[in-house]
This record gives sequence, structure tokens and C-alpha cells, in this order.
Amino acid sequence: MKKSLIYLGMLFSPFILKAQVTITEAAGWLESAYIKWNPVSGADSYKVYYTGGGLTDKVIDTQLIRSYGGYFRADLLGLSAGNYTIKVVPVTGNVEGPAAVSGSVTVLPHDRNGFAHNNGRVPGAYNLNGTLKSNAVVIYVTQDTNTVSLNVTGANINPCVGLQTILDGFKKGNDTRPLVVRLIGNVTDPSYLLNGDAVIENKNIDAASITVEGVGNDAVVNGWGIRIKNATNIEVRNLGFMLTDASEGDNLSLQQNNSYIWAHNNDLFYGAPGSDADQEKGDGALDAKKSTYITFSYNHFWDNGKSCLLGLSEGTTAGLYITYHHNWFDHSDSRHPRVRYYSAHVYNNYYDGNSKYGVGSTLGSSVCGRKLFQKCQISYSYL
Repeated sequence: MKKSLIYLGMLFSPFILKAQVTITEAAGWLESAYIKWNPVSGADSYKVYYTGGGLTDKVIDTQLIRSYGGYFRADLLGLSAGNYTIKVVPVTGNVEGPAAVSGSVTVLPHDRNGFAHNNGRVPGAYNLNGTLKSNAVVIYVTQDTNTVSLNVTGANINPCVGLQTILDGFKKGNDTRPLVVRLIGNVTDPSYLLNGDAVIENKNIDAASITVEGVGNDAVVNGWGIRIKNATNIEVRNLGFMLTDASEGDNLSLQQNNSYIWAHNNDLFYGAPGSDADQEKGDGALDAKKSTYITFSYNHFWDNGKSCLLGLSEGTTAGLYITYHHNWFDHSDSRHPRVRYYSAHVYNNYYDGNSKYGVGSTLGSSVCGRKLFQKCQISYSYL
């Protein structure tokens, strides 16, 4: 009997081990890369490795590998700029089959110009070269958000279960590990939010840092918003926002007492309609109040009503700095941005079919449209 089983294993294992994936697409992007392949008959799962950036055959987290029915896709995050190869391996019965290796893909760096990176600060949980900071922790949030858990130093109860519960733990400022929250796919309202928002706080501890990012090209914050308050060193990137119905009304909002905030490469769609006449497309897309050293860059505003409110009741013109660059205001109506009090550096934005106005400089504000803020006079930018 034992010999028969060995014989059967030998009979079927060559078929399994010879089954190789067919790579259909592989490319680099900004401090990331992706690969797509056709499924292999009989494979239980896949492993994905990359070589480059001083690493050889570095395996990626399994959460970054997703099935789309007719094909698989894996995203590789936290890469420094350079050239990489990606290897995909089918796995059957815990046995790895033959690898398929991509050609060389080129990874580019993010553009870190803007006030958020002043004074030696590095917002978010990634280093300046795009790799994860030392001791960083990564959590993954999908539609099933109640299952994500993490032990957070100083939290009321551990483990913290659910996205907002984990953020509540970091709110106390006792856990200074860099935190990365990675959203996968279409994520509707988690079961626990604060007035419809996921709220990020870290008690303005300089050593703390948080990144919230989307995985791949289809991560969507659907029906809820992200609100930042009493926080520093925060990054929000590569997310789509739509149909936000939070009480604050904004897709992404900096509410109060924030510094060194970087929001970039996001897509901002309609919010849920409000009760007022000017809220047909939602209350706001990307607003900032009572915060400083901010960069909003490479965001795409899709037909928003009120795109970017800047300032509200600060009552001072001192120490308030923000940069808007390389944003695409795509048939949005107004507030690109609308500025009170701030010194706003606004350059290389694309204004496309806007129905009302571009930049609005109002109470106590100054707006500069040249790339080097310190070299320009007060002006009004309609670039």
C-alpha cells in the first residue's frame, strides 16, 4: 500500500510541478509595482517574490495577491526607485511549482516637493526612499473590516479589533510604531466609525507616523470619510473616495491641530448629496482647517462641487503653510482652493472645464503660483 501511494505521488507530481503561470502584464509605478497572470489549473495558491532594491527573492504578503476571476494580480508596495524582476510561483499541496519571472520593471520615486516635507519631517510610515520605516506594522482592511486586529501599546483593550478601534489605540500616543493601513477593494462603512468617519489621531507625537493607502488600482473608501485631527506625520494615498455621508461631509478632511500631512495620488468623487443647495455633489472633497505644513499633490477631483476649502476661523496669518501641486481639477465647480488666512503655494495644477472659479484668495491669505515659494510675491494662480 505504501509503495502504491509513493507511486501515485510520483505519477501526479510532475504534472503539478510543470504547470507554470503565464504572466500577462508587469510594470513599475511610484515606489510600487504590479504583476498579472492567468490562473494555473490545480494550483491552491500562489507566492510572489521580487528581486531588486538590494533584496533577492523577497516574498510579499499574501493579502497583496488577489483573484479577479479570469486573472490574478499582485501589488508590490514599499519599493525604492530602481529596476526589479518579479517571480510568480504556483503552490499545490504546499509544494511550489516552477517559477515564471517577469522582465525588468522600473520603479519611480514619489514627488515629495511641498511644505509637508519641511523641517526634516517625513510624513507617513515610509522612508524618503519609499521603503517601510523601521519597526513599522502593516494591517489590511477589506470589506470584512471586523476581523482586522492589532495589539496597540496603551490601548484600553487588546487586541484592538476593527479599523477605528485600532486607530483609537494609536490616538493615545503611547504606541509610536509607524502604522500602515492598507485598504483592498471596495470598502463600505465599517461597523464602527466616528460620525461616519475613520478618525486618525496620534496626540501630535513627533516620533509617530501613519499611512493610509489603497492597494492597486481599485481601492475605494465608499460611503465614509477619513478625518485627521490632533495628528502629525500622516500620509493618505492611492485611494478613491465616493458617496461620503459622514456628518463632517468631506471625503478627506484636516479638522484641527494637525501638522506635516501629505495627501496624494487620490481620486475624489462625489460625496452624498446634502440638504443645502450647494451640496448637491456633497459638502466637500479635500478640506484643511487649523493645520499647517501640508501638501496636497497629484490628486484627481472628479466633477466635485466644492473641491478644497482652506481655512475657516484660524484668525491668524502666521505659521499656516500649504502646497497644492499637480492636482487635476476635472470639471469641478469651485474652491481650487478657496483660501482664508493661509500662505498657499499653488503650482502646476490642471484646471479642466471648471464651472465657477480656480483659486480664490480671501480673508488674510496669500497665494503663490511659482514653484519656489520663497522667491515669489503674492499672486493669484490660475495655472
